Amino acid sequence: MRRWLLLTAALFAAGPAIAQQVPIDPAALVRTYPHDPRAYTEGLFYLDGALYESTGEVGRSGIRKVDLDSGRVRSSVAVEPPLFGEGIAPWGGQIISLTWKNGIGFRWSIDGFRKLGSFRYPGEGWALTSDGTSLIMSDGTSTLRFLDPRTFRQRRTLRVTANGLPIEQLNELEYVDGEILANIWLTDRIARIDPKSGHVIGWIDLSALHARAGVRGENQVANGIAWDKVRRRLFVTGKEWPYLFEIAPPKKVRAKGARRSR
Repeated sequence: MRRWLLLTAALFAAGPAIAQQVPIDPAALVRTYPHDPRAYTEGLFYLDGALYESTGEVGRSGIRKVDLDSGRVRSSVAVEPPLFGEGIAPWGGQIISLTWKNGIGFRWSIDGFRKLGSFRYPGEGWALTSDGTSLIMSDGTSTLRFLDPRTFRQRRTLRVTANGLPIEQLNELEYVDGEILANIWLTDRIARIDPKSGHVIGWIDLSALHARAGVRGENQVANGIAWDKVRRRLFVTGKEWPYLFEIAPPKKVRAKGARRSR
């Protein structure tokens, strides 16, 4: 943890030189939606008009389908103790889910959340997304794993760096317009990662949204990114946040800026 704090200090508080090399853009708020303040959000994605969310903590873990406008849970399934639920991603009509320190993941049907199978992996499981060819997994380190969605075998790894320093604590992931977006655990930053080089090409600062959420617990941090590819909407939230926020996609912010509507 001490090493991570030193890296965080070097990257996020080093002053203008860092900011010039890796641009930092405040999240441009587009719209605010309700979110279950009891949801300890570990994974999030948007598919066919609905949000899918995984929650953590032993005894509170589960996967749910959520109505975007109301925040109402349409259906859900529990991830039973002693498992701690983590990231999720859709693939081939299924939901692939991870657990934290248990080394076991599951395949669920998107319709009805029927458990279809399980698989094993080494190390911790934090988050999942997909680039359309591979599943991309974070495990809390600075290295992302690219996995075969059928066998879960590792195809390659990607070391994530900013200004030559490794970026650890990579958490919830989303693949957006050829970039990997990653929450950085215990910060209000989302890293925009080049999936070929692993370089962080920009940061999205969620600190204003965190303040708007009104939560101050040590673990009530930003976590959860979902992309509506059809309507080009980007959603973010946090652990036990009462709101889900739609923000402008990062390339739009970089190129043109964006006005906040509410």
